[in-house]
Amino acid sequence: MTLFQSIIIAIVEGITEFLPVSSTGHMILAEGFLGVQSNDFVKAFTVIIQFGAILSVLVLYWKRFLQSLEFYYKLLVAFIPAAVLGFLFSDKIDMLLESVWVVALMLIVGGVFMLFVDSWFTHAEEGEPPLNYKRAFRIGLAQCIAMIPGVSRSMATIVGGMAQGLSRKTAAEFSFFLAVPTMAAATGYKLLKLVMDDSSRELLAANVTPLIVGNIVAFAVAMAAIKFFIGFLTKYGFKAFGYYRIAAGSLILMLLGSGYELTI
Repeated sequence: MTLFQSIIIAIVEGITEFLPVSSTGHMILAEGFLGVQSNDFVKAFTVIIQFGAILSVLVLYWKRFLQSLEFYYKLLVAFIPAAVLGFLFSDKIDMLLESVWVVALMLIVGGVFMLFVDSWFTHAEEGEPPLNYKRAFRIGLAQCIAMIPGVSRSMATIVGGMAQGLSRKTAAEFSFFLAVPTMAAATGYKLLKLVMDDSSRELLAANVTPLIVGNIVAFAVAMAAIKFFIGFLTKYGFKAFGYYRIAAGSLILMLLGSGYELTI
């Protein structure tokens, strides 16, 4: 992977990580369009690069992370389902990451779903129920759906929160907070697998600069994306993102159907 390729993919990640459009799906497609050859490092890069974007949450919401220990207990409860399933099915998830068809189909399916989300779930700013442990765990279960490339972790967790009666803003912010332990664990696990394998370790050593630069770029771009998304979602809801997902997924299917080689 070249430095230029890593920067472009990092920009895509920074923009899409907190939008309900599937950052992983967009990075996979960006890698395909850029002609990035798939290997163990590239697969890990798609996960590790997300950590740079997640760090922007710590910077923007640092005061919220200085709350009581109960705040962290709720994050832990919500994090457990994805941690368990991610550990058990890591190899199968990696296989799905290689399928452009899966990404395209999930973009469309998720897009259709999002056209109706705002009418299905209430999002009152006042009188919403407290975020207790049961609701946190259910949001964590919703997050597991995002292990399918193209679904979007942001969409799954925000909708999971709204299904519990939370407002759009509260659900979105908890989605951001939950991303921190989730992506930190995913990054650590991917790095450990790379370091423990001799051939993968060589790939990692040869791509340290693109990895570091990519994370820095993703961090900077995500800072702006978070501010935009909270305001847009609170005011307009999900419908615009739904149309975008349907259009993007349909375009990819048309390219694949016409014989365009888009491989990962």
